[in-house]
Parts: sequence; C-alpha cells; structure tokens
Amino acid sequence: MIAESLVESAAIDWFTALGYQYVGGDAMVPGPVGWRRSHEEVVLMSPLEVWIERLNPNLDPGAQLEALRKITRPEGADTVARNRDFHLKLVNGVTVETQTVSGAIRGAQAKIIDFDHPSNNDWIVANQFTVAENGKHRRPDLVVFVNGLPLAVIELKNPGNYDATVWSAWQQLRTYRAELPTLFSMNELLVVSDGIETRVGTLTAGKEWFKPWRTIEGEKLAPKTKLGLQVLIEGVFQKERFLDLLRNFIVFEDDGSGQLAKKVAGYHQFHAVRAAVTETRRAAKMQETLIDAAEERWVDPRWRSGGELGDRRIGVVWHTQGSGKSLTMAFYAGVIIGDLMMGNPTVVVLTDRNDLDNQLFATFSRCQDLLRQPPTQAESRADLRRKLSVESGGVVFTTIQKFFPDQRGDTHPTLSERRNIVVIADEAHRSQYDFVDGFARHMRDALPRASFIGFTGTPIELQDANTRAVFGDHISIYDISRSVEDGATVPIYYESRLAKLELDESERPRIDPSFEEVTEGQEVGRIEKLKTKWAQLEAIVGTEKRLKLVAEDIVRHFEERMEVLEGKAMVVCMSRRICVDLYRELTRLRPQWGGEEDEQGSLKVVMTGSASDPVEWQPHIRAKAQRETLAKRFRDPDDHFQIVLVRDMWLT
Repeated sequence: MIAESLVESAAIDWFTALGYQYVGGDAMVPGPVGWRRSHEEVVLMSPLEVWIERLNPNLDPGAQLEALRKITRPEGADTVARNRDFHLKLVNGVTVETQTVSGAIRGAQAKIIDFDHPSNNDWIVANQFTVAENGKHRRPDLVVFVNGLPLAVIELKNPGNYDATVWSAWQQLRTYRAELPTLFSMNELLVVSDGIETRVGTLTAGKEWFKPWRTIEGEKLAPKTKLGLQVLIEGVFQKERFLDLLRNFIVFEDDGSGQLAKKVAGYHQFHAVRAAVTETRRAAKMQETLIDAAEERWVDPRWRSGGELGDRRIGVVWHTQGSGKSLTMAFYAGVIIGDLMMGNPTVVVLTDRNDLDNQLFATFSRCQDLLRQPPTQAESRADLRRKLSVESGGVVFTTIQKFFPDQRGDTHPTLSERRNIVVIADEAHRSQYDFVDGFARHMRDALPRASFIGFTGTPIELQDANTRAVFGDHISIYDISRSVEDGATVPIYYESRLAKLELDESERPRIDPSFEEVTEGQEVGRIEKLKTKWAQLEAIVGTEKRLKLVAEDIVRHFEERMEVLEGKAMVVCMSRRICVDLYRELTRLRPQWGGEEDEQGSLKVVMTGSASDPVEWQPHIRAKAQRETLAKRFRDPDDHFQIVLVRDMWLT
C-alpha cells in the first residue's frame, strides 16, 4: 500500500516536474525570493512584493504598496464574499492611484499575476505549511503559491487506511475553512485525494460538486495507468492551464437569496471551451495562420483539424443533459469576449422558446463577472435590430423567431457585416435551424458574416444535414456514459408505468400528427392559439377517471421507493390544467402532502400564469422569486419539499 507520506512525496515530484519550486513547509528558510515571517501570515510577503514591483514598473512605490495591501486584505462580510473580492482583483487587477512623471494623479490597474506569460511568475508548492488563526494551528498537506499567494490547498489521505477516504479529506478541509478564514479567503481551488481517487472543487462546493479531473491535454482521457492525483496535477496545475482555469473558468453565482456559490469548470467544460475558441478564430477568420497547404485547411495542432478558414461554422458541442451545458455556454461567451483576437465581439445567444431564453438569460446574468458586462434580452424584432446595429460588443439574448422579416417571404435587412459576431444556438439539433425555409436563412441575411456555434444535450444524427450545414461538425462530445461515470449526472433507469386510454372510436382524438413539428419554433402566444387542435387529446388524457388512476399509481410507487431509497419525484404533465387536477387528486389521497403556504406540505405545482387564469389555479401560480426559492428547496436533499408537478422543463 502507498503510505500517506509516499502520496505526498509523489505529488511533490509531479509538481516539481511541472516547474514548481518545492519548499518544505515549516522548514522554509530565506531563499532567492524570501519566505513568510510567521505562522499568522498565510501570504509569502517577500515574493509578492517582488512580483508586484516587477509586473507594475509603471506604478509609483506608493501605488505598488497599495496594491499589496488590497490583495492581501480582501473585503467582504464573510469568507465567501472576501474570496470573491480576492478573485476579481487577482484576475482583473487591483485598482490603485499612481502619480505620473508630470505629477498628475491617475487611476491604474495593478497586475498581480502575469496571465499571458505563465513562466513570468513565481511558482511554489509547500508541504505541511503551518497556519495559525483563532487559536488553532493547522497544517494542510500541500499549498500551491503563485507570486506568494496561497491559491490552492491539497489534502491527502493514505489509500491503505479504510477510514481515511477522500471524503474524510474533504471534511478536513471544511474544518480548515471554518478555522482559517484568512487562508481560505485567498483560495482558488481545493483538492482531495488518496492518490487513486482524486477530486477538485471550490470553497463553497458540497461533496457532490467535488469532481474528478480525467484528462491532461484536450478531451482524451488520461491512461488508466496514471494515478488520479497525477492526472489532476498534470491536467490542472500545468502553469498555462492553471492560470487559464483561474482567469476564465471560475464564477460566483448568486442564486437570488444573497448566498454566493463559487463554481469551477469541470474538465469536459474546460477543454470544450478551449477547443471552441480555437475553432471560433478559424471560422471567423480572425487567425489566418497554421494553414495546411496540402489540404488547404486551417489546423491547430493542439486540438483538431477545423473546417475551412472563414466558413463561419464553428461546430457543435454535445454535452449531455445535466452536465452543466448552460454554464459551459457562459464560460465560452466569457472567453470569446475577452479574446483580443476577436476584437470586442458581439455575442448573440439564440433559443427557440421563450422559457429557454429566460432560463439561459438568468444563468448568464449570474455570470456577469465572466462576461464583463450585463447581458440584454431583445423584447421584439425592432428591439433586436437596434441591439445588433452596433459597432462592437454586447451580449444579446433572443428567440430565433425575432429574426423573421416583417412580411412573410421578405428578406431580412442586413444589420451588420462584422466578422466578430458569434451566434450561440441552444439545442442546435432543432429542425428550424435550416437554410431552405427556416430562420437560419433570415439570420444569415441579417448577419451575413457572423459565425455559428451550436450546443446540444442530445446527439446529432448522421443524416441531419441541416444542423451540420449551419454549425459544422462536433468539436466536443461528453455523452451520458461519461457523465454518469464522472458523477455529473445520475444513472437513468426506465420502468414503464402506463395508464392506458381505453377509447371508443368516436372518442379518439383527431389531431394533426405534424402539430408538434409545426409549432416547435412558434412564439408562446401563437402556440396557445394553436392548442385548440389538440384540446380533444388533452381533455381525454386529463379525464377525472384517468387522473384518479395515475394519482393512485404515483402514491403507491413513490411510497414504495421511499421505503428503500430516499429521493424526490418530478411529474411532468401535459397541461397546466392537468397539473392542478392531479394535485387535487394526490392531496385527496394524501392530505398531509398538501398545504396552502409554500412552506407547508411536500407536494407543489410549479407553473407560470396570470390573473386571468381560473381562480382554482391561482394558489399554484407564483412569481419568479417564489419559483426560484422552490427550486433551491427541491435541490436540497434534506428539505421536505419532495414531489413537484410541472408542465414545462424545470431544473433539468
């Protein structure tokens, strides 16, 4: 068995192979850059002073000292708030005032790290680094310092000890966080490992959000002969990748309750975005190097052969449902916006339904730190045209229907001929993204030189020529088998439980079979008008007799499952009316499940509506803030809210 000290020793070897300088914790002695002065100081002050001076020669000594003070004393009411303040200063620079040669005072940004030149920084890994705070003395196994700042903490366990798992290491880090707030206010990444099983997470991450890192370069999985800790160290802490991860792939999200959640990209998100950025430069013809003369194709040796230079087809990212696709889109948008080669691009985020538009907009709005600007939503066709008729910049959300011309059959007016416009399409496999008579043609008319990238949670069929014609081929695949293996999504087991419809010939619905295809891309208002075509089917599916059978089956099935496995249930109904009627049947069978107030009972309906809806629906119609509160409660495994009835996609 590998002893804990051997795991630590191996980790140090892997770090030093990456060019880190090893220092033995409490044995730290003055060296070429100097070390810390006492256990109470979690920053190596001497190297930090040296590097702030080196990276900011244009600042006067007073401004450099002010930058030093601000970065080592982040502001905030608690550890997480201070951590966010520290992160933003680390990534964006510290705002200071400096005196020019002429004596004028001006504002400036002091660089703390040289992100563009990783080797132009000081890299140290220390073991058994003792920290004293609040009367406690703790010694994390490994601490990674960049320019004297403790950016990562690694806790290791002996794989031969049955009781010492990665989760006991995770619990140990939680104890450290409570006892050593100064150290953790400056932390960027946390790692737990027993050498074999290894997980990486953030300051606020629960156990389920500490994830494995299974690649080193690109999306190809590391060989199984390498230990998990070695893969993570080489994959994450290689200097260029580590700085890229800090700069572009960490976000603080406020869920609306005022509590911040710090999130870091998983390996599949990180490498997908990096590949997509490379392909974006090619498709937008923003980088005209690396041409394969033999095939006349643009090539980037780090990733893959792209399409034709300037073909405006970036590619498709297929990441299975539940693996963080929306956040991957936000990471991608943030990197593209900050990419100097793209020249302050405009990003258009495209969906085909209003509810998806609102959901994605909410995600991006919580990621404004990444985007460096607040996103906006187009309220109408005219508003969309105004928002896109700009010289540069902007993150604009719209449904694809707003690209339709004023009169059917007309050509959409050209809004911009800039190359640095990137259109991000959600669920790119949808049938309306086509050139022949779909909205894609109108988008091409409006933005003739824009480049297109598609994100989808489902695989694109080989015969789907339309999607490939608009977006190109896959540039990243993260399928459900890998997602389940990583713990990003839970396994899916199917059990058929059908409440059959026994109908006379006269009762059978006469519905246009192409209705779903015809209405898939329509605005919600138009869909409501078209619903009369399937009202007969909805009425039969939602008959009182059938809903009684369904309610009885749900109660029996849920209670049987809860006897052996705790969990929660989501029931997707055909209409809001059926949601309300099924709620009534379920609470008739189990009155204790219901409750007039949101805090009461374990069963709720989550749906939108208005004052014009029937009075019996009104208790189930909630404002956005109420729905977000219910969403947070439903995610909490310890909350008594256990069963939800929905009509549209929610939390999936």
